[in-house]
Amino acid sequence: MIDSKDFRKHAHDFVDWMADYLENVGDLPVKSQVNPGEIFSAIPDEPPASGESMSTVFEDFKNIILPGMTHWQSPNYFAYFTANSSYPSVLAEMLTATLAAQCMVWETSPAAAELEEKVMNWLREMTGLPSSFEGVIQDTASTATLVALLTAREKFSEYRINETGYSGNEHFRIYCSTEAHSSIEKAVKMAGFGRANLVKIETDAALAINTDKLKQAVEDDISNGFTPLCVVAALGTTGTVAIDPLQPVGELCEEHNIWLHVDAAYAGTALVLPEHRYMIKGIGMADSFVFNPHKWMFTNFDCSAYFVKDVGALLRTFEILPEYLKTGSRGKVNDYRDWGIQLGRRFRALKLWFVIRDYGVEGIREKVRNHIAWAGELAGAIREHPEFTLFEPQNLGLVCFHYTPRGISDNETLNRINSSLMQTLNSSGKVYLTHTKVNGLVTLRMVIGQTSVTREHVQSAWKLIRETASELN
Repeated sequence: MIDSKDFRKHAHDFVDWMADYLENVGDLPVKSQVNPGEIFSAIPDEPPASGESMSTVFEDFKNIILPGMTHWQSPNYFAYFTANSSYPSVLAEMLTATLAAQCMVWETSPAAAELEEKVMNWLREMTGLPSSFEGVIQDTASTATLVALLTAREKFSEYRINETGYSGNEHFRIYCSTEAHSSIEKAVKMAGFGRANLVKIETDAALAINTDKLKQAVEDDISNGFTPLCVVAALGTTGTVAIDPLQPVGELCEEHNIWLHVDAAYAGTALVLPEHRYMIKGIGMADSFVFNPHKWMFTNFDCSAYFVKDVGALLRTFEILPEYLKTGSRGKVNDYRDWGIQLGRRFRALKLWFVIRDYGVEGIREKVRNHIAWAGELAGAIREHPEFTLFEPQNLGLVCFHYTPRGISDNETLNRINSSLMQTLNSSGKVYLTHTKVNGLVTLRMVIGQTSVTREHVQSAWKLIRETASELN
């Protein structure tokens, strides 16, 4: 077992390796090249009977674990949505791990609670959210959505369901678009509503929720004895970053006393740019809002910013006070274990604080603005290419497209070609893309948002895509 002296030596060695890794990660295969089971078989079936040296363990990390990692911090990573990191965030995570504090209530670490309150106020101001919102850090947007649905359920039932359970007569309905994130369906199941009571609304040509269809669904449900409870609006769907129109959705929710939750997991970071606050026109009618600084604000996973208008409803939904958690400070401070599902809480606010202070608001804006501009340049190049088709509207840092070689028009063949193109690109280790389906067509997704990505990385990726497509054809 290592002692303080050994710890100091290995920590220095690790930091040197970490700095080298982050500096050179773009030279590694961005997507892991191992086969299923390869890592598992390289690890002994039995744990060591005696302790091994940290040098040996670290060598195994480099030789066994690292080849099985997909490098999310590579500037050639264009898949899913980014899970960004940055130097200040990593440094803060090191301090968080060293402190190893369990920050469930103010008493267990006052600085953690008060810093979280302050940085959430900063984020509210940075993104132009209403002052009526109060914020808390959740682990992921999936958790935040579940929290929103549970709070809506309890507020509407006057907190009865928490006490006595479902009577079987509630007939609650939840609404989202067909393009909304799968976490909504999962939350509906976990909250006990039943998957059958999630109403998925058709989208318009831009793949945003069709507000006329939503209005009709709500009115039909009321006529049939159902209780519309919550609408989840997406500011940036997973597939294509479609933007649901908050103003008409909010007006409908106000008319029928429906909780409006806004899922801006990826796109919310773009609100630091005043020119993109058109997306939240009508946000004052929302009851809750979530976005992930760990997606596009250069803060290590996990860090999800959840804002709610009615904090009292949130607390009444989740608070529980056993004797061992009673403190003299209760009621004077925020005990964030009452603001969500978890009792135990990590000190997530520290890394967010480090990032905002290191970059400054203008530094964050500059990076996000560049990513959006480079995505727009890529979209323009695709739009002009005779054998590629761009999905429009192209929003923020996501570019969706498919390869359409001359003379081929049937969807089955096009899907096979585009799937092959993506697999070939990803197998090369030079870039990593993912896909969605739009109107039955396999559509490649390229997200420009990794912390260290440059215009040159985007241009090189586009060149590789064209060359690979030509070779396949």
